[in-house]
Amino acid sequence: MLVHLRRSLVLAVICLVFFGFVYASTLIGQNWAATKCPGNPMGSCVFNGRPDDTGPYAANPKDNVSGGDNPLVANGVSGESGATNLGPHSKVLLADTKALVAYWHKLGVDPTPDLVTTSGSGVDPDISALDATVQIPMVSKATGISPARLRTLIRQQTHPAQWGFMGSSYIDVLQLNEGLAKLEK
Repeated sequence: MLVHLRRSLVLAVICLVFFGFVYASTLIGQNWAATKCPGNPMGSCVFNGRPDDTGPYAANPKDNVSGGDNPLVANGVSGESGATNLGPHSKVLLADTKALVAYWHKLGVDPTPDLVTTSGSGVDPDISALDATVQIPMVSKATGISPARLRTLIRQQTHPAQWGFMGSSYIDVLQLNEGLAKLEK
């Protein structure tokens, strides 16, 4: 009995160390809406990720705003990650997607499909290089950083597909914005 208890305790400590410290993810679901530039109320000073319930298009029941394909109130249950399961014929999904497209157009961005749809989990920290590239005019105007420097930053922050063949290249939005902050200094 003590042998089993000891083994269980050792395994629990190993899992805690590995999953709690070694395998720490970059913060997901960042609220980029709060990062506005003085004198530029419509533009964001940072690159934005895919829609989730923490962004500028988040649901707000007080104002009767349903938000984008709000992943954190999936299927009417608050706090779950995952898609809402709204299908292609859903009027709510269509209205929310149109609102997101209009939101991006106000910022001077012609959004990619990823910028107006959620990922499978709804809190994906990654975007494609194209998603970041279409935001260059907005970020450049808001920060005063040249588009050429922003393109270089995007190239530096682009990670290849996992193991070179699984999936596609990606950019972690948090790491991209940390790189952007270093450019501004």
